[in-house]
Amino acid sequence: MIPSMEVTTTTSIEGMFSTLPDEILGSIVSFLPKESALETSLISKRWRQLWNQVLLAHGSLHDITAVLAKFLANFEEHDPLKHPRKLHFRYVHHQEQEEDSVMLATIATNSKLLLDFSVFEDINHKELEARYDLQLIMPQKHVPSSPSSSTFLVKTLHLKSVRDLTSVVVSSIVSNLEHLENLVISECSGLKSLLIESESKLHKLSILDCLHLKYLHLRTSKLKSFRYRGLLPRIWPESHFNLTHAKLDFRLGPISSDFRSEDFDESLLTIKNSEVLTLCQWTFEALIWPSISPSSCNFIFYKLKELCWIGSHKDENSINALVSFLKLCPALEQLSFKIDPKSYSYWGSRTKFSCFKQATKYKELQHLKLIRLMGFTNRVEEISVAKTLVGLVAMSGKVPKIEASDGTHIE
Repeated sequence: MIPSMEVTTTTSIEGMFSTLPDEILGSIVSFLPKESALETSLISKRWRQLWNQVLLAHGSLHDITAVLAKFLANFEEHDPLKHPRKLHFRYVHHQEQEEDSVMLATIATNSKLLLDFSVFEDINHKELEARYDLQLIMPQKHVPSSPSSSTFLVKTLHLKSVRDLTSVVVSSIVSNLEHLENLVISECSGLKSLLIESESKLHKLSILDCLHLKYLHLRTSKLKSFRYRGLLPRIWPESHFNLTHAKLDFRLGPISSDFRSEDFDESLLTIKNSEVLTLCQWTFEALIWPSISPSSCNFIFYKLKELCWIGSHKDENSINALVSFLKLCPALEQLSFKIDPKSYSYWGSRTKFSCFKQATKYKELQHLKLIRLMGFTNRVEEISVAKTLVGLVAMSGKVPKIEASDGTHIE
């Protein structure tokens, strides 16, 4: 009888909520903490529909800034269901355009805003082929608020699929976001050069899959976290900053065949004090090692605790490169070694790399606790690599835990 009573009670509660108007349900949500409020979308289909209400609007390209500002101004963070959290804006670039373009704006928890220009995109549109420059300059001083200003403060912004004709509008939007701390830019086809300027608030920056980007200019003195995935562009960190988290996934290789190690020197200085680092083998071989080898005894990653190393092959030279880098990381606690056969390989002067281990001053890994191996298909080779890495641990240190590619442990 107890189970049936529980079912009856649950059903009656759901029935009670189902009879309440949307305004009352929204009022209930307004009294909940942010995390708990969002979980109400899991209760039933009706609750999900409340969270997924979309505001539809249309106009021209030049209306986007004003429409978005009004959308944000109407949103109340403490009463998130009072107004829609999604804006579906259809617009035209020019009169000859056959189909409307679409911008989807979504407000998420923790002061996040997603602007997605890829929805219902015409893949044959000439705009997809156009190369363009993008300047994102955040306000350095307080922006005076207007009577219609939003109480919703955008702290995280995700820009997806910005194109040539929308780049000016996006620059205008960003110029008003004085509280922006985290910026994500992804899948911006045609983006050729990018300038980001924020000397106060911006702490996190992610640039993902912008495969035409050649030049990245950073004026971001407070930047602490930098994540990049794609072809390595020429990076100019005009304002010096010390990253604590740097995920440099350049496994596709450099954007230009004439990339030199000197072109990476300024970027190298920004990651020297990182605590968490993702690095490709070829980046070390081609860009870092040539710059630090004469003074490798002095260039040490003293603060590095977590390293993700992406290699393209499993030969002896690959292990030598990793071992040489590990000798520069005396505080390392966790190592992830991932083999990706599709990753770019650097073949220039490869005969020199056989002396990596001998050329680098030895730094014992006294704190290494975990080695995670990924992408290995040969168990014998994987065990051999594991033994080589364990050999770097100081004799007084505890043997680290080793996780194999198949999820098992190597003893």
